[in-house]
Amino acid sequence: MKQINLTLPYHPESFADFAPGTKVLLNGVVYTARDMAHKRILQLIEDKKELPFDLQETAIFHCGPSPARPGAICGAIGPTTSSRMGPYIPALVDAGLRVIIGKGNIDQSYQNYMTNHRAIFLVAIGGASAVLSQHVVSCETFLWSDLGAEAVYRMELRDFPCYIPL
Repeated sequence: MKQINLTLPYHPESFADFAPGTKVLLNGVVYTARDMAHKRILQLIEDKKELPFDLQETAIFHCGPSPARPGAICGAIGPTTSSRMGPYIPALVDAGLRVIIGKGNIDQSYQNYMTNHRAIFLVAIGGASAVLSQHVVSCETFLWSDLGAEAVYRMELRDFPCYIPL
């Protein structure tokens, strides 16, 4: 199996057509977003308001971390099902997002949209959330703490394992 290292920000000029099944070790700052956070981000885009982070410089991780144990950087960071976030993909990609991390597959039309805009979808393995949390260097609530588990968290990842979906 081929393996690549990918450091954010991921620039479209470095886009490559990675083979399905390629293991990616991701490094850099990502922001988590689940259903409610996506709705709020989309509303900001539709209202032409400035986003609280630069989508071109980061990735969106479909995840809601669990509370950290004492002494831990974060709790489990299991990815959530990405197919629910599919309808938000075109607006996010149009706003500059180039990397999305999630679980499962997204509709082929959204996958094609991402590919046509030189963006990539990466899959994190569900059920391995405790292991995945070992690749988090820092984690903090960043935005919309009123959403609880669906708040946006800012995470710095080191050698975070994910894959180009099959």
